[in-house]
Amino acid sequence: MYSRRLFRISATALTAAGLVLSGCSGGSDAASPAPVGPSSSAASTAALGKFYGQKVAWRDCGVPKFQCGTVLVPLDYAKPGGPEVKLAVSRVKATGPGKRLGSLLVNPGGPGGSAVGYLQGYAGIGYPAAVRARYDIVGVDPRGVARSAPVECLTGPRMDAYTQVDVTPDSPAEQTALSAAYKGFAAACEQHSGTVLPHVSTVESARDMDIVRAVLGDPKLTYVGASYGTFLGATYAELFPDRVGRLVLDGAVDPSLTAEELNRGQTAGFETAINAFAADCVRKPDCPLGTRSVPDALDNLKRFFRETDAKPVPTGETRTLGESLATTGVIAAMYDESAWPQLREALTRAIDGEGSALLALADSYYEREPDGTYTNLMSANAAVNCLDLPPAFPGGAPDVEKAVPAFEKESPVFGRNLAWAALNCTYWPTPATGHPHRITAEGAAPIVVVGTTRDPATPYRWAQGLAGQLSSGTLLTYEGDGHTAYGRGSDCVDTAINTYLLDGTPPPNGKRCS
Repeated sequence: MYSRRLFRISATALTAAGLVLSGCSGGSDAASPAPVGPSSSAASTAALGKFYGQKVAWRDCGVPKFQCGTVLVPLDYAKPGGPEVKLAVSRVKATGPGKRLGSLLVNPGGPGGSAVGYLQGYAGIGYPAAVRARYDIVGVDPRGVARSAPVECLTGPRMDAYTQVDVTPDSPAEQTALSAAYKGFAAACEQHSGTVLPHVSTVESARDMDIVRAVLGDPKLTYVGASYGTFLGATYAELFPDRVGRLVLDGAVDPSLTAEELNRGQTAGFETAINAFAADCVRKPDCPLGTRSVPDALDNLKRFFRETDAKPVPTGETRTLGESLATTGVIAAMYDESAWPQLREALTRAIDGEGSALLALADSYYEREPDGTYTNLMSANAAVNCLDLPPAFPGGAPDVEKAVPAFEKESPVFGRNLAWAALNCTYWPTPATGHPHRITAEGAAPIVVVGTTRDPATPYRWAQGLAGQLSSGTLLTYEGDGHTAYGRGSDCVDTAINTYLLDGTPPPNGKRCS
C-alpha cells in the first residue's frame, strides 16, 4: 500500500487531539472566507491578527539543547473564530559564532513526516555547523501530522492486515478485496479524524507556516524542504511571494502534474533506482539476484515477487512476507544507496526462506514500531495527498486496469503494483480541494530547486519542471542515486546550498554536481 513519500467531539477530546475551541466568537469575520492568495486584505489580517501576534511559550522538551512549544492556527481559515489547531514546534538555537540570521524552518517530506522528529533526530545536530551557527533550526509538525492534531485511522493490528493486502490482484475477488481495504482505511480515517480531515491540505499548512514565521519574528521565510516539503515550500511561495527569503526545495515535486501522472512518474523513478541497484548488485559475488546481467537480475527479482505472492515467506512471527510487504521492503531500500548492502542481505535470506530482514525494511517504510504500533505517517500521507489532488482513478478498478500497461511500460518490475496502489484516493471521504497547476511565484526572491538524476521517489524531471515554472527558480543538479541531495555526501551540493543559506547567493542556474 504505497503512497507518495499526501463530527461530533467534545472540547476535552479536541484539546487532547491538538484541536482547541477558540475563545473568540464567530462574528462577522467567520462568515466570509479569508483570502488564500498573496494579496491578503486588511480584513483578513485583522481576523487572523490574534494568530500572528501570539508568543510561543518555549520549554525544555527532554532532548538536550532543544526547546518545544505550540503555535495556534485556525482549523478553517474561512472561520478564524472557530476551532483551532495546536501545531507542535521545536527549535535549537543558533550556536554562534557569527551574527544570527534568523530562523531556518525544515520539513522532511511525506507528506506525513514529522518535522519535529527530523529536527531533533537529524537537522538540528547534523546540518552543517556553519548553518547551525547562524540560524535557529526549527521544525513544525504540519497539521494532521505526528504531534499536530494527527490524523488517526487504523489500529496496529488493522494496519498489519492492511499492509499485507495483495496489491497485484489476479482475479475479480482479489480486486474486490483490495477495493474493500481502501474503503475500510478511508472509513476509519473519517471515523477517527473527521474534524481535521477536510483541513490538512498543503495550502492550509503553507498558511500555517506563515503564521509560524511571524511568531518567530522573521520578516521573511528561510526554509529547507525535502520531497513533499518542496511542494509545501513552493505553495508558500505562491501564496506569499513577497515573504520568501531563502528557499531550498530538494527532491522536487512538479505541481502541474495530475495524481495519475505523479504516480506514473514515481513508478519510472523506482525503475531507474532498481536498475541502478541491480547494476551494482551483479558486480558483487554475493548478489542474490545472480551475477550474469542486469536484465537477468531483474527477471529473478520479479520471479521472487511472484513466488511470495503464491507462497509467503516465514518471518519468525505471525506475519509472513507476501508480495506486498516484499515489494515494500525493496522499495524502502531505493531511497538511499547506503541501504543496498542491507537489501542484498535481506533478499538473500528471503530467497532462502527467511523473510524477517526484508520485513524489517518494509516496517521502516511504514514506520511500524517494535511493539506493533505505527506512527501516523501513512494516515497523514493519504489524508494530505487525497485532499491536494483529485484521485488518480475516479472510476475505480476499471480505470486501473486500463492504466496498468502504461505503468508497466514505465516499470516492468513495479508497474502493476504501483498502478493498483494509486487507487487509494478513489474512496476518500473528503473531496479534493486542490488541483494540478503551475506555480510561478512571481515576485519571489531566488528559490533553489535541487534534483537528483536517479532519484527514485521524486524523478529528476520533476525538479526540472518546478525550476522551470518558478519565475525565480534556479536548478541545482546532483548526478547520483538516492532520494534528495543536501547533506548526503556531495561537497559540491552542500557548498552551493550552504553559500545560498548564509549569504543569499544562489548557485548558477543549471549547475551540476556529482
